[in-house]
Amino acid sequence: MKTILCLGQSAFVPCSLLALLLAGCGKPGGSAPAGNPKGGLPDSPRVVGCEPGVRGGRIVVPNFGDPKSLNPITANETSSLDLIYLMFDGLVKKDHATQELKPGLAESWTVEADQKTWTFKLRKGLRWSDGHPLTADDVLFTFNEVVYNKAVPNIQADVLRVDGQDFQVSKLDEWTVKVVTPTVFAPFLEFFGDSVKIIPRHKLSAAVAEKRFESAYGVSTPPQDLVCSGPFRMREFKPGELALLERNPYYWSVDSKGVQLPYLDNVIVMSLPDQNAISLRFLAGEVHVQEFVRPEEAARYRKEAAKGAFAFHEMGVSSKRDMMIFNQNTGASKEGKPFVDPVKLKWFRSVQFRQAIAYAVDREALVKSTLSGEGSAQFGFVTSNNKLWFNPNVPQYDYDPKKARALLKEIGIEDRNGDGLLEDSGGNVIEFTLNTNAGNSRREKGSILVQQDLKNLGIKVHFRPLDFNTIITKLDSTFDFECIFLGLIAESPDPASSMNVLRSSGFSHQWFPRQSTPSTDWEARIDLLMNDGLKTLDVPARKRMFDEVQQILSQQVPVIYTASMNGFAASKHELRNVRPAVYINISLTWNIEELFLKK
Repeated sequence: MKTILCLGQSAFVPCSLLALLLAGCGKPGGSAPAGNPKGGLPDSPRVVGCEPGVRGGRIVVPNFGDPKSLNPITANETSSLDLIYLMFDGLVKKDHATQELKPGLAESWTVEADQKTWTFKLRKGLRWSDGHPLTADDVLFTFNEVVYNKAVPNIQADVLRVDGQDFQVSKLDEWTVKVVTPTVFAPFLEFFGDSVKIIPRHKLSAAVAEKRFESAYGVSTPPQDLVCSGPFRMREFKPGELALLERNPYYWSVDSKGVQLPYLDNVIVMSLPDQNAISLRFLAGEVHVQEFVRPEEAARYRKEAAKGAFAFHEMGVSSKRDMMIFNQNTGASKEGKPFVDPVKLKWFRSVQFRQAIAYAVDREALVKSTLSGEGSAQFGFVTSNNKLWFNPNVPQYDYDPKKARALLKEIGIEDRNGDGLLEDSGGNVIEFTLNTNAGNSRREKGSILVQQDLKNLGIKVHFRPLDFNTIITKLDSTFDFECIFLGLIAESPDPASSMNVLRSSGFSHQWFPRQSTPSTDWEARIDLLMNDGLKTLDVPARKRMFDEVQQILSQQVPVIYTASMNGFAASKHELRNVRPAVYINISLTWNIEELFLKK
């Protein structure tokens, strides 16, 4: 699990095309593979204790975002990961409703007294979705040749190193894997076992050898080559339109009656242009679930649900929060052009400047206007739903334009000529471009409110919405942005889930990713605290360390958090075994293999 960016957008799916595809996938999927009387099951399948269901049928799931990639190791945004989650599994499988860790591809594991040596026993007879055996060689390939391959930038490695040292992963036999960590690693099972999805050596080893792994399993990869281990495999993918998934006949789970999962024949993941389109489709009964009901729509959904139209799930405060990120990257492109204009970089790297912006944003107005009050002002890195790790004592930045102006004046920024605009000591007008993901009405509205707040302060903000994948590329590849208004969701309460964001060398250290050495003393301190927190099983000690991390982040405000929101979702009554989970973006389909349609 990790902290990831959300949410995206994509193109509208014509009704006629959807109808054609629905008609074209009427044959039941997942019949027993030819020559395999066991129906593709391993010797010891996972037994799922869900309500026994009925096989057959298909559901339509809307998705606010075309995937940028289908690569489970390199993907780092919800538009990709939501689809990947349906197709891949790890050694351990997390129950997101209870936060329990249960056997996955591994039927069991043990840990020695040193708390550093782990042994996983894979299920004998596991197969990939193309029928090829899934063995310990695939596990070694995933970790040793991909995750720990420094030529493959990925967010997984951010969590799975201690003191800069990789875990030692070795094979004892075809079905047994041994892992030795450099020291005690507190969240081992969750982050080694569940977070990393095992990938097929026989399909991807050539891509690694030829140094093209990052582009492997891309959106243009033929569906038959997207070999996977999860409950569904790709049958057809139309960028900007939909993904048609079919039952994986080799999936390794059964229900309590011995019926092979998943129950559903097909899942259609439909790309829609914005949340308005998603709501229209759900309320019209054209899709089966709405994983994310916008807080501003909650009142309407409660009213309709009370009439019996569908089930409305209220999950309390979520880990989703919106934020503003200023680009503090001191680097330059291959052509030598600085990623950020040096004049603006000086502002962005000033803590007084960032604190001033934090004071200038009226969070309560954002919550009222963009969330209809179904949320709260957010000041720190962690939302209040994380009861174990949340630090309620971080600095607060209540709306105070006067304090904002005073902080800016400390660094020589003020209105020098009476024109209502602020200038720095060199006479440069304080202005920057603010991007957010087009089609997300909440963020677009929030960006406009921020623009107005800063205009009142004397700062010019040029608001330019972009498509989600373009923004992600700017954040983690080209680094050519000034300020971005986006969101984060944590898929685990454990602080280690945010190593990719908080560690200075992290792939998703948004304000300045992948630093070779920390660019500031406070980033170095966070690195130390986060690293030390991994090496102890003493939860109170970890809590003290993560409290300090949150304190530093709120003092330095490299990211300005604006609002956290309550979690809501909705589903058709006919869809059964729905168990809402607030700590994952796909809050209703995370257990897709258990879902079935009540006839």
